Amino acid sequence: MTRDDDGAGRRMASRRGFISATAALGTVGLAGCGAPRADAGEGAENAVSSEAAQEQVSAWSGSDSTAVETDHPYTSPRTTIDLDERDGALTVSTTPCRHRLLGEETKGGPWELPEVWAWQTPDTDPSVPGPLLRVTEGTELEITYDNSEHNRPHTFHVHGLSKDWMDDGVPTTTGQQVAPGEEYTYEIDANQPGTHLYHCHYQTQNHLDMGMYGILRVDPEGYEPADKEVFRTIKDWDSRLSASTAGGDVEFSHRDRTPDVFTVDGRCAPYTFHPEEGSPLIVEEGDQVRIHFVNAGYESHAMHTHNHGFTVVEKDGGVIPEAARHREDVIPIAPAERKTIEFTASADPGVYALHCHKVNHAMNGETYPGGMIGGMVYESVMDTEQFASVMDMAGYEA
Repeated sequence: MTRDDDGAGRRMASRRGFISATAALGTVGLAGCGAPRADAGEGAENAVSSEAAQEQVSAWSGSDSTAVETDHPYTSPRTTIDLDERDGALTVSTTPCRHRLLGEETKGGPWELPEVWAWQTPDTDPSVPGPLLRVTEGTELEITYDNSEHNRPHTFHVHGLSKDWMDDGVPTTTGQQVAPGEEYTYEIDANQPGTHLYHCHYQTQNHLDMGMYGILRVDPEGYEPADKEVFRTIKDWDSRLSASTAGGDVEFSHRDRTPDVFTVDGRCAPYTFHPEEGSPLIVEEGDQVRIHFVNAGYESHAMHTHNHGFTVVEKDGGVIPEAARHREDVIPIAPAERKTIEFTASADPGVYALHCHKVNHAMNGETYPGGMIGGMVYESVMDTEQFASVMDMAGYEA
């Protein structure tokens, strides 16, 4: 098990080097981030799409979710689990937690979801998204779902892999779910290389939206990792679901779902730039960079890389033929879709944004910028004077 694998393949940069490099993210220019609120004024009308949505916003602000109190423990950052080291066997469970969108010291914070349902294993802390599961093609997996920690039925369902009917993890078609106090072992072969989504498929409209999602990566035999390889989940949330589940006095229906939270690996900008709690990308000049995007949300997102064209090399576990690849700098990613992009870090060394170009998704509530923004920094510019202010906004004191 390792911390999230921002490095070459499964190798990790030193903690000291990672933190010092991350500090350079100041040039992304996030000045002006404030607490999410409903009365932002200029530009607020662009964040809602209908008269009904405007009425919702006037009655409910995303920041109100923080006022709903629970005594759940907080989630931890995602970890990586090498299933090859475990002969493909793993036990997972779910536990209710609180989840920080913006940290206590982060600009605009604190902001949190008072209740999420987080994946955990016996030797990893609960997290949203769940742990990154990584394995080599051909490994036989035994994923045991132990439902001793929660009061609702759950399942384990993974996209992309061929499996026996009763191991699909879909109660609607199999008649099977794991009731509270029970467990079930899913026997699944890692028979399709690629980056795949896993999630609970019991009452999916609630359970996925409460945080029960993660990434399963199947590496083909002889896989050659890039110099820098990262896995990024993107997701939209309506904070009323978490607040109502936690006992808050707020009504929610998926039929009028209006997202007010947009995350990269479970965090909103500028918390996404925090070197320990967030997921910034650090590169050196000339690095081959590979980013695996997974959309765990309910809306499509248009992911854009500043000053770096890329090619899409994989989609939903399928390799894109070289003859079909072409330069792009924006790609749409639909719900549950996975796309892997590659590029060379050969631009003018600096700090560049990686974000959703549905620009109201780059907001925290009614405040811009924020939300679904990540960043990429070249190590050679990490001593710029701007980094300190952004680390301050991210809530990190070097």
